[in-house]
Amino acid sequence: MAFGTQELVIVLVAFFILFGAKELPKLARAMGQAKGEFHQGLADVKNAGDSTEEDLDRGGRTEAAELTEKAEDSGVDVEGKTPDEVEGEMSE
Repeated sequence: MAFGTQELVIVLVAFFILFGAKELPKLARAMGQAKGEFHQGLADVKNAGDSTEEDLDRGGRTEAAELTEKAEDSGVDVEGKTPDEVEGEMSE
């Protein structure tokens, strides 16, 4: 049950009849973009697993939550500040 030359030609003719010659490049471009987004999503899921393990090592807290807790323990106000600003104040 392998695709041969005749089957491939029949499928291409069917696509030309159904979608028209003008729509095939758009269809191919959309399929390529979908494939790229799919692979990007797989990479994101793979990278998210690494951060989840790090969060679990911190007792279920994210890095931002841990920084906020440390800042509050040392008496630094975190309201409206970026994480870099909070770390700078903690190091002073």
